[in-house]
Amino acid sequence: MMALFRRHELAQISISVALPYLAFIVAEQTVGASGVIAVVVSGLTLNLTAPGRLPPQAWANLREVWDVLAHWAGALIFILAALLIPRLLEEVRVGDFLLVGVVILAAIAARAIILFGLLPLLTTLKLSPPVERPYRVAILWGGLRGAVTLALALAVTESFRVPDDIQRVVGILATGFTLFTLIVQGTTLRWVIAQLGLDRLSPIDEALSRQVVAVSLQTVREDVARTTENYELSHDTVRSEAKQFGERLDEAVRAAEASANILDRDRVTLGLIALAGQERDAILARMRERTISARMAEQVLSDADRLIEGARSGGRSGYQRAARKSVAYGLSFRAAVRLNGRLGVSWPLARLTADRFELLLSQRLILRDLGRFIDGRIRRIHGRRVAELLHELLSRRIETVETALEGMRLQYPGYAEELQRRFIRRTALRLEEREYTAMREDGLIGAEVYTTLMQDLDARRAAAEERPRLDIALRRAEIVRQFPLFADLDDTALNRLGRALKTRYVNAGDLILRKDGAVRNVYFIASGAVELEVAGQTWRLGRGEMFGQMAILTARARRAEVRAIAPSTLLVLDEARFRRLLGRSAALQEAVRAGAEKRGIDPDDLFPEPAMTPVSTEAQA
Repeated sequence: MMALFRRHELAQISISVALPYLAFIVAEQTVGASGVIAVVVSGLTLNLTAPGRLPPQAWANLREVWDVLAHWAGALIFILAALLIPRLLEEVRVGDFLLVGVVILAAIAARAIILFGLLPLLTTLKLSPPVERPYRVAILWGGLRGAVTLALALAVTESFRVPDDIQRVVGILATGFTLFTLIVQGTTLRWVIAQLGLDRLSPIDEALSRQVVAVSLQTVREDVARTTENYELSHDTVRSEAKQFGERLDEAVRAAEASANILDRDRVTLGLIALAGQERDAILARMRERTISARMAEQVLSDADRLIEGARSGGRSGYQRAARKSVAYGLSFRAAVRLNGRLGVSWPLARLTADRFELLLSQRLILRDLGRFIDGRIRRIHGRRVAELLHELLSRRIETVETALEGMRLQYPGYAEELQRRFIRRTALRLEEREYTAMREDGLIGAEVYTTLMQDLDARRAAAEERPRLDIALRRAEIVRQFPLFADLDDTALNRLGRALKTRYVNAGDLILRKDGAVRNVYFIASGAVELEVAGQTWRLGRGEMFGQMAILTARARRAEVRAIAPSTLLVLDEARFRRLLGRSAALQEAVRAGAEKRGIDPDDLFPEPAMTPVSTEAQA
């Protein structure tokens, strides 16, 4: 609903404020569920989905409004406590203090079980980033401030269905627990944080902060020098200020050199976190420019957040795992492939394929801009070695995305062209909107003219946002025409071969063929790359090459293990059709001979009979 009011930011904020009330009423009055739980779920949903669906500036403004509301709500705890404290003082008994103590101990014990029992388990299962023990202790003692507790207690004490003695006990326990969190925990939390050392930077962060100050001051000095030249300020004044600034810069450089004890491993981790953060900022910038659709913004933002968490928790390896996951075929895609292949239901695969196509284009657009950030920022802070390593990791990511994108272009060439046209149209509309806005701000056009122009622009943008239709029928005939192995086949044979081939999608790291296993198919690589390992030696095969033919022609168990090293699309041909095709295609025979010689196999052993066996066109496939 909020997306419908894209140009009305105040309406979006109003809807977000009304959301908890609507969720509470619907849950309580219609569904019969807990209104409090409904409000919490609605808030979590809004927080997860809104960043990818709302313009970045609108989301930032909405967060500011809710920060103010949260501040006001936090102050309400004292009002709620004031409503219950008189009742507590009037009806409190000595035994109630014991009950309050039991509640406090139970709450602390429950938090301890979560923080020191469940959280490490989630970390072991890689479902949560690791949280260091000092932070867990601070969370244990900090706790909550009891606003929800008091609100629920007020609801109980005001209900006529609850007996009076239970109302009294609930009110006393809730108020006593809240006062403990406010008076005892609230006043001692700062001391606890200081004792745990959480109020000081770690040695790595301290050294990094000094280097950041030194680099920043160098940049500031250059910018100030250019500014003074443009404004033609007094040379004596400029010289005096430059001397003072230079002394501060020299001191910052000496401090940075004295604390330059950060390990390269830590520098790489910090650089990757910064790089992933810059990637997220670039995504938000593209969203503001509307070169990334709202449909894909949520996914690419999620991938960027996963990169940040991966770098924080696992360093270089965690970053690489998250990067591979962002381009891998997920379980939903595999399920859609099976659904399309077995039941003929194609719309899930069409939607996921179109999403993947646009996702890869968005990633390529973002990744190509990150190199300048490495050279301009990370190199100056972390040094040349770290910058070169990050460039290498970034190049691998770009290569992986390009490989996956090339495979999809090969399968759906027309769709790739339509998406590129769509990107150009959206870019042109963004620039046109910028011109209209600048003219409106400069007073060159009035409000009525501006409104008319923007309405026309919105209509054309809505048309440009429509995704072109994707025909998921894999045009195998068009693919096989681009294989050099099938260059000497006529059109009829190519069409029959295209119908005979089956498609298989594999992720990077997937095992395709096991060693010593029986092979009944030959695999042609339409996109991606695989690695063959035989007796400690490895070969890599890419698009247009094949594997599996040696085991079939030698009639022996397979000696090689084949694993995908990139998301790949394979075309599979069964043994009988492959043998008939081999008897027809001289180019395929030459490829088989070359592969045999490369692996130390006598090609003559593969063709005991005359190589060229006449086969009719009808029997080729």
